[in-house]
Amino acid sequence: MNYTLIGMPASGKSTIGVILAKKLGYEFIDSDIVIQRETGKKLSTLINELGIDEFLELEDRINSSINTQDTIISTGGSAIYGENAMKHFQEIGEIVYLRINFEALNERIPDMDKRGVVHKAQQSLKDVYKERSILYKKYATIVVDLDNKTIDESIDLIYDMITRGNKNG
Repeated sequence: MNYTLIGMPASGKSTIGVILAKKLGYEFIDSDIVIQRETGKKLSTLINELGIDEFLELEDRINSSINTQDTIISTGGSAIYGENAMKHFQEIGEIVYLRINFEALNERIPDMDKRGVVHKAQQSLKDVYKERSILYKKYATIVVDLDNKTIDESIDLIYDMITRGNKNG
């Protein structure tokens, strides 16, 4: 069984994923690092060179090819735009949506461009949040509300949900 973490950038997918993998005795994969390794370029370079649409196609193709077992997979925040990848992640395990409220996100991401958030030129962070929240909910088999929780509390909650089979927390 794999668990794929989805959610907005800065929601804690990588940080939580590494520690959760250790706690479960699983492997850990950061799909953004897989993309960088396979292309030999940083994500920001790829986005600048390819543009948003071509980058999302590349991300979808590479994420669709991740084959693993007993692994926590941390995805980039834009992975949910890739229908092929999301279908693939559903086939190889559960999808866990790490949900944070907009106010917390806004504090963590003062500048979308510096953070490397994939977005259209006219989109605000609020626009991106609203658009993606719908897709995160669409694909998630487990939804975890991280509002007002520390990293340790979040990891314990996710661990309990996974090991006890509770799908909402």
